[in-house]
Amino acid sequence: MEKTYDPKTIEQSLYQTWEEQGYFKPNGDQSSDAYSIMIPLPNVTGSLHMGHAFQHTIMDTLIRYQRMQGKNTLWQVGTDHAGIATQMVVERKIAAEENKTKDDYGRDAFIDKIWEWKEQSGGTITKQMRRLGDSVDWERERFTMDDGNCKAVQEAFVRMFEDDLIYRGKRLVNWDPKLHTAISDLEVENKDKKGFMWHLRYPLADGATTAEGKNYLVVATTRPETVLGDTGVAVNPEDPRYQSLIGKFIELPLVGRRIPIVADEHADMEKGTGCVKITPAHDFNDYEVGKRHQLPMINVLTLDANIRATAEVFNTNGEPSDDYSNVIPEQFQGLERFKARKAIVAEFEQLELLQEVAEHNNTLPYGDRGGVVIEPMLTDQWYVRAAPLAETATKAVEDGEIQFVPKQYENLYYSWMRDIQDWCISRQLWWGHRIPAWYDEAGNVYVGRDEDEVRAKHGLASVVVLRQDNDVLDTWFSSGLWTFATQGWPEQTDNLKTFHPSDVLVTGFDIIFFWVARMIMMTMYFIKDENGKPQVPFKTVYMTGLVRDENGDKMSKSKGNVLDPLDMIDGIGLEELVEKRVGNMMQPQLAKKIEKNTRKAFEDGIEAHGTDALRFTLAAMASTGRDINWDMKRLDGYRNFCNKIWNASRYVLMNTEDQDCGLDSKLEREYSLADRWIQGQYQETIKAYRDALDTYRFDIAAQIIYEFTWNQFCDWYLELTKPVLFKGNESQQRGTRHTLVTILESLLRLMHPIMPYITESIWATVAPLAGKAGDTIMLAAFPEFDGDKVDATAMSDLEWLKQFIVAIRNIRGEMDISPNKPLNVLIKNASNEDLRRLEQNQAFLSALAKLETVTTLESGETAPASATALLGEMEVLIPMAGLIDKDAELARLNKQLEKVSGDLKRVEGKLANEKFVANAPDAVIAKERAKMDEALLAGDKIREQIATIESL
Repeated sequence: MEKTYDPKTIEQSLYQTWEEQGYFKPNGDQSSDAYSIMIPLPNVTGSLHMGHAFQHTIMDTLIRYQRMQGKNTLWQVGTDHAGIATQMVVERKIAAEENKTKDDYGRDAFIDKIWEWKEQSGGTITKQMRRLGDSVDWERERFTMDDGNCKAVQEAFVRMFEDDLIYRGKRLVNWDPKLHTAISDLEVENKDKKGFMWHLRYPLADGATTAEGKNYLVVATTRPETVLGDTGVAVNPEDPRYQSLIGKFIELPLVGRRIPIVADEHADMEKGTGCVKITPAHDFNDYEVGKRHQLPMINVLTLDANIRATAEVFNTNGEPSDDYSNVIPEQFQGLERFKARKAIVAEFEQLELLQEVAEHNNTLPYGDRGGVVIEPMLTDQWYVRAAPLAETATKAVEDGEIQFVPKQYENLYYSWMRDIQDWCISRQLWWGHRIPAWYDEAGNVYVGRDEDEVRAKHGLASVVVLRQDNDVLDTWFSSGLWTFATQGWPEQTDNLKTFHPSDVLVTGFDIIFFWVARMIMMTMYFIKDENGKPQVPFKTVYMTGLVRDENGDKMSKSKGNVLDPLDMIDGIGLEELVEKRVGNMMQPQLAKKIEKNTRKAFEDGIEAHGTDALRFTLAAMASTGRDINWDMKRLDGYRNFCNKIWNASRYVLMNTEDQDCGLDSKLEREYSLADRWIQGQYQETIKAYRDALDTYRFDIAAQIIYEFTWNQFCDWYLELTKPVLFKGNESQQRGTRHTLVTILESLLRLMHPIMPYITESIWATVAPLAGKAGDTIMLAAFPEFDGDKVDATAMSDLEWLKQFIVAIRNIRGEMDISPNKPLNVLIKNASNEDLRRLEQNQAFLSALAKLETVTTLESGETAPASATALLGEMEVLIPMAGLIDKDAELARLNKQLEKVSGDLKRVEGKLANEKFVANAPDAVIAKERAKMDEALLAGDKIREQIATIESL
């Protein structure tokens, strides 16, 4: 082994070997249990971020853990075609490089252009996944637009349509006026903005008046441009102010439309005037009110979000209606929505119908891709009837077929599923799974797997002109089939039988509904066992939190607090990091702020830590379901942990290579107390560690492995081997060498799932010394608990020995006695068990505590002035006379006492200051009080030491 641990020299070459040798593939042993994980599909446009690194560390740990137990494991890898994101990337590319739009290419040629981009640039994230050590089966890599997935998507759509679970209808959707497509709620980013609330007077029709005698109602709105589409005004049925007006009418200003006043609990009596304008075609809440009261829907906006020349009028079923005129006042026609807002407000003011304008804090929906305000828009879309699917999917969780970890996320799942709405699955894009529906010239729709099937099924002659639907399917539709489409469905393949259902899904809570729930619904609809029982897609859903910055803020490019996992693995210089964060920012002030913060936080850039340190940090911080506040100091600490493992392994090798390590069973191996103790400690570690992994407590698993490796194995056991290795007989040395190599070899296997690189690198050298054969640690057996190796007596004896040694070391530290100076120790009140331990372990005590003599005092015998420590009832005394320079030590302690007293005085002064106590935050006050308590304790301890030394 090299003297210094350098992850760069081992990681990339090791991964290449693993992949080339096919170690990631399932072993194909049908007699062993199968275990599979389906990767949450990263976007083909994406790159590795901290959330990916976190989730992939967890998944890879599970896969490696199960693989080492001999299971037939599959980690299914693949990427999502990411409809909107990918289309935007390629549109920007051809605009910048060729000054062209997608329309210049045409649909087919533009899609060819996307495939070309995908081949050249779409593999960024998969290259980065390799860097993270992901042991996925790359030969099975799938893409949601590959032939197999396209076939599965077509099949799913057609079957669901034929079973009346898919339909086409005119309903309200989130509409992106820039990208000209419907988008999902997940693609809507709500932003708080300062705006206004306009209070408008709506005249009552037919001479009606309010209880106060007014001939109008006042409605408040943040979107005056939608007035043109109002078809009702709602009041609460319990509101005494308006009960007499229910069923009467309003004369809608600007358009002269006569609209009803309806009673609906949507109108809040305590909010505003208690009157709410209802625009069913332009507001989701109003849409539901409109359905309840059969109010017509009037669309006044184009797909660009401009005011239409003529309105579209529909009944509540989305069918064209002539209930109302479609006329829009000429002065508003063609106006952009926000210009129309100003013009309509001005017109209300002109008509003396503008009662008030108040400042108002709005929450506005923005498209996360297009970056413009989203409009609720009435459009023709394809939908899935979700309620019947949700019923089966909900029962699967209720019955325990699917477990959520942590369990409380079941409630979030239930809240979605028990109030589920039909799912809009069409998108107005070119890139994606084109909807397998065709229309004739009369507008009749036909659904089939291809045009030939449609013609054959419906007896359509070749002269009948058909055109395919231009829309594509929501990417969540294809990803909803992920667990079974990747295994060959709709064919009943061996892979489907072997690896489905999968074992665990590792994902974030933010997509419980958008992906997790839909996968459960789709899978249970399509996949049945031999008895016809719906099959679940996975048995466990492990929910991760978000990775936040050190202040608990969500990482985002706009905040400049994003961390690239690869930068922490490989390191990055300050200037390169600054350029990475602010290079493409369009806002100079923001860029300047982010640059300043970056330079302050990373004065020397980010040093290379290696993959194992990053993975171990993520595992150690993975408290179940909680967000992670990233901590660079912990990453530094676990880089030191890797160094510790490396250096400990070098110590083992230096003392065992080319030596007799006890592999020959004919030769006697005598195990020391330390050998028997570490063997027992290690078995207890295996048991606790396996239990932690089995219950998804990666944080506890990391803590267990860290504690054993650093404190028990490195700090104690390696020290305890030295007396035997230097002075023991052949049998004793053989036993200790055997323990060293077998514990280290097994420990490397135990660590491997979390820290794959460093363990593989060291194991290759250590394994032969421990009598283990194999080409890779990855396929070696995972350690199992062996209770026969737990020697309870040895473990308790050694723990006593450790306490004895620590007591001596503490006294040396307190009295400033050199660690190299041999000490004479007196023992008082020792039990028979204490005496046995002292007698049997004198060699260890003499070597590790640097003792010259150990003398047991007779009962009643007086001890000289000594420093004392207690081990139960036994006293350990070190006579001070002759050990120290009394005057020099008193001078040192008095100087130390003077400093502590000064610190105490300052803190007491602060806490005595009423103004400070009244104004300082609670955390600051608590910190100062802790300082005071610490200074008081330190002062008492120093005074005790002074008294002891003065008595010498």
